[in-house]
Amino acid sequence: MLQPSPTRKRRGRLLRSGAASVVLLAVAGYLAVQYVTGGAGAPGCKVVSGEDGGATYEFTPEQAANAATITAVGTARDLPERAVTIALATALQESSLRNIDHGDRDSLGLFQQRPSQGWGTPEEIMDPAYSAGLFYEHLVEVPGYTRLPLTVAAQRVQRSGFPQAYAKHEPDAALLAAALTGRSAATLTCEGRPGAARAQGPGAVRAALVRDFGQDVLRPAGAAVDGASAASPASPSPSPSPSAGTSGPAGTAGGSDGRTVTLPVTAGPGAEEHPGRRGWQLAHWAVANASQLRIERVSYAGREWTAGNTDSKWYPTDAGGARGAERAAGAVRITSAR
Repeated sequence: MLQPSPTRKRRGRLLRSGAASVVLLAVAGYLAVQYVTGGAGAPGCKVVSGEDGGATYEFTPEQAANAATITAVGTARDLPERAVTIALATALQESSLRNIDHGDRDSLGLFQQRPSQGWGTPEEIMDPAYSAGLFYEHLVEVPGYTRLPLTVAAQRVQRSGFPQAYAKHEPDAALLAAALTGRSAATLTCEGRPGAARAQGPGAVRAALVRDFGQDVLRPAGAAVDGASAASPASPSPSPSPSAGTSGPAGTAGGSDGRTVTLPVTAGPGAEEHPGRRGWQLAHWAVANASQLRIERVSYAGREWTAGNTDSKWYPTDAGGARGAERAAGAVRITSAR
């Protein structure tokens, strides 16, 4: 029987070694991409229940940003939390909260709306704020939608072939809605790893706030970037120079480096039952968008979230305690990464 030559043996070992190296490089490259992009394929955000029971929901930064947009569009229309829960459950079923450019027939976007059925142009439907607004427009036309079972209310809008599928998402949607409307304080966290080639700076933060909440999110409150008035918030602008002045008390995050958007918070509806609700909505919105907008730090009501913390918690920032701070007038401070 012929024996393999030493040359063939060496060639075989080299081929096997080369193949193993390629596999290792591919795995390393995948992990590197996941880290840089904020873990597009793995959970990077978490919502925990503000009540006893310990329910949690983990999702990706992309899903978190889309859920925050859906919620902001609903509350900007003064719709109740139940409307937000219905919208979130619908998007969870239709797209898993991903803004996808495909679906059944010509279905697109978060809610799988169809251009051929009058939902808008493909470009409009692929705009999360537009598609959420259109969903709410149809939802409020359903008589007594807040009292209907979620599956019934969602189906009146969607006319899906699988109407009962919405029901399984109701617990997660309710958990998300409680956090993203601000009713549940300090319950949403993200790792906050920056996405690749994303907008950053206070101008981008202001533009995204206006996109989701509307112009009133900045103008009536007199929002500022380190003390400078937030005029023309819809147009991203270069960060103010470090000499633009300071915002808030000395020692708070942001200082005078021109990286912080400050949003004064007024009481608003339901303040007696849920103090700080508006502030926590804005704070949670900022955390949900941290990867996309390269947000480094968010502080409100005596607590602070910082990107990159392995435990992703909200930590107290003063000796007075977070509970007392929630009842005091204050501002949400959103600081961009350098």
